[in-house]
Amino acid sequence: MERKIRVGSVSYLNAKPLLYGFEQGAMKDQIELITEFPSKIATMLVEDKIDIGLVPVAIIPRLKEWHINTNYCIGCDRPVASVCIFSEVPIHEIKEVLLDYQSRTSVRLARILLKEFWKVDPILTDAKEDFREHISGTTAGVVIGDRALEQRKTSKYIYDLGEAWIQMTGLPFVFAAWISNKQLDPAFIEEFNKANALGLEQLDKVVAEHPYTIFDLKEYYTEHISYELTEPKKRGLELFLAKLPQYL
Repeated sequence: MERKIRVGSVSYLNAKPLLYGFEQGAMKDQIELITEFPSKIATMLVEDKIDIGLVPVAIIPRLKEWHINTNYCIGCDRPVASVCIFSEVPIHEIKEVLLDYQSRTSVRLARILLKEFWKVDPILTDAKEDFREHISGTTAGVVIGDRALEQRKTSKYIYDLGEAWIQMTGLPFVFAAWISNKQLDPAFIEEFNKANALGLEQLDKVVAEHPYTIFDLKEYYTEHISYELTEPKKRGLELFLAKLPQYL
């Protein structure tokens, strides 16, 4: 029997619409689904422990071979809400920024924007575990995902990285895409693509299955996250990848 395709995905709420079809049983005989935080899934793709993953796009330079699959991604064409620098002081008063260990893409994006958009040069520190309690005074933090939605309730200053990228470049941003480390069968990808669409077609059901009091998920899925991998998003991704070598 041919083995199942190993599929990895970020475990955050922003991925739930794309995973809904799989969680409802779509392709259950063809795939093995694994969910983890972004940088962990990215490492699994590099190490060939999965075949395709909804992974942070900053992993692309580390892959010997890579293919972007499906018409969908986790991106934004306006403020993303869940990828931000949080601070108790204005951006130009920040002395240190703690960098979220859970995502390479967001950390690289923060480095680019701090230098090129805000034109500041704080100390950048790789953070471990839950570092949010250290966001105080002139120490800020890049926080992503569900924890960022929580952090919005406590931090005085919120600098949305998706919004800043759009203001700087005029292009939307892609945080994660379905990337494989090998060529996959086109028939498989076509079915995989259709499974992605199921949750986006039934967002009310997705929201109902994930009760969340911190942030309005329907608003999050429709006003902040943008799931279609459009041509402008592809251009934004190309620009990000072109800048990336300077910030590795």
